[in-house]
Amino acid sequence: MKKIITIVGARPQFVKAAVVSREILRQGGIEEVIVHTGQHFDHNMSDIFFEQMQIPKPHYNLNIHGLNHGAMTGQMLQGIEEIILKEQPEYVLVYGDTNSTLAGALAAKKLKVKVAHVEAGLRSFNMAMPEEINRILTDRISDIVFCPTDHAISNLQKEGFSNFNCKIVRTGDVMYDAAMFYKRWAIAPQANLPEQYALLTLHRAENTDNKIILSELLSAVNEISKKLPVVFPLHPRTRKIIADLEIQLSPNVLTTEPLSYFEMLYVLEHCQKVMTDSGGLQKEAFFFKKPCYTLREETEWMELVEEGCNFICGHDKNTIIDSVLSSAKPNFEKMLYGDGNAGHVIVNELKK
Repeated sequence: MKKIITIVGARPQFVKAAVVSREILRQGGIEEVIVHTGQHFDHNMSDIFFEQMQIPKPHYNLNIHGLNHGAMTGQMLQGIEEIILKEQPEYVLVYGDTNSTLAGALAAKKLKVKVAHVEAGLRSFNMAMPEEINRILTDRISDIVFCPTDHAISNLQKEGFSNFNCKIVRTGDVMYDAAMFYKRWAIAPQANLPEQYALLTLHRAENTDNKIILSELLSAVNEISKKLPVVFPLHPRTRKIIADLEIQLSPNVLTTEPLSYFEMLYVLEHCQKVMTDSGGLQKEAFFFKKPCYTLREETEWMELVEEGCNFICGHDKNTIIDSVLSSAKPNFEKMLYGDGNAGHVIVNELKK
């Protein structure tokens, strides 16, 4: 039986890993060792995913969080290396673009263990984003790159991956698999939601660590909330920064604690619009046929922009307000992210 080590650490990775882990359990033939780096340590953003999704709890939890990038990645690298030496896997499977992703890939490659990267080939072309650095480096040292879209494959081909010793596999998107499978268990959060509302998330350092940008973004949100109430699940770090900067939110902005995955599915299904700087939520808005307004200067999901489902608003207050309050009605008919079978494709490839 083949053995793989799966590295997870941040919220979207739990969702993606749940899809593949369930498929591994269903098919058999692979022994999976799950390693949780601890990058997200809030209960609603970590343990609860394993409880609700009915997948095995991590075999290892490194409990590494709250550090700067260098210290965090270094400690993860050390901890993962020790686990690889003990478990002797054939593959290390990493997801997305976090510090956990890069640490897992580096540890494996240094020990001559093959690396498989799920959600490979994404590019924002903004090297100021830590995530962009993580995904580029992880792709380059991977033995199998599992690409969710044709755009992702095109990015790798432009970077010369056809000449590298790695296999490119078009899988579709595991986040789509997850949304379609788990939405039947969506649950309403405890907060009293407005009848109509826009969903907002903000957590990227480029937005939260710049007082001018964050103030501009939240000023736009306050203005939008006068016409369309806003539900704002607050990442713990974002909540602290808003409090420290003494930024006032409108009474029409309903803040909540971080939502579980099943609560997020509920608010996505019942909202009218989505405002976010998250990569994953841009896609999930599309899955639930909601227009998305991206509070960044770029996106790694250009197919959504090209189809008119995602609007790049940047950080300008007036642009954000005009875009969100517009009456644009996107077309959500194209199947941009596969047929909900990405997990099956990934597991079959690992079994070969």
